[in-house]
Amino acid sequence: MGIVLNQSFKNTVTTYFGFGLGAINTLFLYTNFLSDQYYGLVAFLLSAANIMTPFMAFGVHNAIVKFYSTFKTKNSINSFLTLMLFLPLLFIIPAAFIGYFAYDTIVLWLSNENKIVENYVWYIFILAVSMAYFEIFFAWTKVHMQTVFGNLMKEVFHRVCIMLLLFGVYLEWLTVNQFITGLVGVYVLRIVIMKLYAYSIRFPKLKFQKLENQFSILKYAGLMIIAGSIAMLILDIDKFMIGLMLPDIEQVAYYSVAIFIATVIAVPQRAMHQIMLPLTAKFLNENDKVALEDLYKRSSMTLLVISGFIFLLIILNINQLYEILPEKFTGGLFVVLIVSLAKLYDNSLGNNNAILFNSDYYRMVLFFGVLLAIMAIVLNAIFIPIYGIEGSAFATFLAVFIYNTIKIIFVKRKFNMMPFSMGSVKIVLVLIVLASGFYFWDFLFHPILNIILKSGLLGLIYIVLIYKLNISEDISNQMKKYLRLK
Repeated sequence: MGIVLNQSFKNTVTTYFGFGLGAINTLFLYTNFLSDQYYGLVAFLLSAANIMTPFMAFGVHNAIVKFYSTFKTKNSINSFLTLMLFLPLLFIIPAAFIGYFAYDTIVLWLSNENKIVENYVWYIFILAVSMAYFEIFFAWTKVHMQTVFGNLMKEVFHRVCIMLLLFGVYLEWLTVNQFITGLVGVYVLRIVIMKLYAYSIRFPKLKFQKLENQFSILKYAGLMIIAGSIAMLILDIDKFMIGLMLPDIEQVAYYSVAIFIATVIAVPQRAMHQIMLPLTAKFLNENDKVALEDLYKRSSMTLLVISGFIFLLIILNINQLYEILPEKFTGGLFVVLIVSLAKLYDNSLGNNNAILFNSDYYRMVLFFGVLLAIMAIVLNAIFIPIYGIEGSAFATFLAVFIYNTIKIIFVKRKFNMMPFSMGSVKIVLVLIVLASGFYFWDFLFHPILNIILKSGLLGLIYIVLIYKLNISEDISNQMKKYLRLK
């Protein structure tokens, strides 16, 4: 776990820094510098682009991680990377033609409830292509165990740029239309920088030579389109369908604020996932089941401890946080609570996703995922018209809960491994006790000071309990190292 903890720690720092910037943008700058309508428009455009991204990437970023370590010669590696560079064009080029010739029909569908969308439809395509190739070049660096710079670009770069653009709107240097155009430009610039960095690690030598396992690679990449689409659907279908089904696109903005708060729980998983993915693929390719199971349990426990603390910080401070936000954005309390639970459960699975998507059983998992994606769409279609954004949050929670439970059972049956242990039970009990003890108690100060004091006290008690109960060996060792404990 040395390289995992080392790069995961660096990735966690940069990811949280990025989320800190994102929090400033999402909770304060967007809500005060843009109108609710334009904030909802930006959230809708990004959600639509995220949903399209797996198709634009054509599963290449997953295929690079899975198959790169199987090639041993320079010729085979160069042929493989050449295929990976050009494969996404099989979808991007036809999609561009369809978008051009069916533009009016697409615009009519996307802007049916909100006419403001109709002038920005092409931006969705540009964003999706930029996001897709960013993930491809990020995967290019992951297989060389170089994840820190890519994570910095993924989590920090665009948020800094967007913050500057938002201040440009506030200072009236930019119009709102120029801001949205600039936002798209930021994502394009990000892919250019990531491409240059990836090439600095290994510059591609184009070699159009058929690979021995080319059919397997193409089949896997094609199936990963479905897998990626499922993941993105679960993440963004709610915001996309809210924009399609509710007449007020401002609801997307209110929902996005609540979702962002809950999504902070996913940061440790995102950071650790960057290095766990290639390691898991390596253990599977080498058939090292002992190392794989050890990584499974350790990653689950580490993520549960870290994300559990973040979960407590969110639910115990949410009322104070909403006191300092504009009142119209404070209607998503239920959304924050239920999505936070879903994210906590998701983190507790450790590298479960990496095991499934890099194993020979990914086809069956994709089948389950397709069914659950359909369920998520149906549930959102049922609950959004009745309960609005709260109904969408509940639909998302059900889809995530069922999907994750199926994945745990599947890994248990096929690999005879479980991510949980007695330490998992201990941490759940700690979370219940601390949540029960702190939820109805607050300092009688300003909300910001209240959050700082309450979080500090909670953190001290949490760290002591985790260390004394020896819940996670990895985390206890890190505490001894950095706190110089004996």
